[in-house]
Amino acid sequence: MVRSNRREAGRRRLAMRLPQMRKLIMESRDPWLLELFEAYQMAVEARDLVRGQPVNAKLVREYDETCFEIEQHVIRAMEQPSYVQISK
Repeated sequence: MVRSNRREAGRRRLAMRLPQMRKLIMESRDPWLLELFEAYQMAVEARDLVRGQPVNAKLVREYDETCFEIEQHVIRAMEQPSYVQISK
């Protein structure tokens, strides 16, 4: 998957996962957040790839944790007063 496609796929996934921030996520042009969107998509893809394999249960949990941590980074970034003011 091409880099920009991963970013947009990650953006859409995060928008679905974090509906309270959907508008901010969809409007974001911040380079750091774009990198997080891409990283999120990559983690989801990797998790889904190993999910059906019983020997990889620990790895699936690690990818789930990574996804959760990225979600938390996105939430914290978008809750910062400076970010909210810029996007209005």
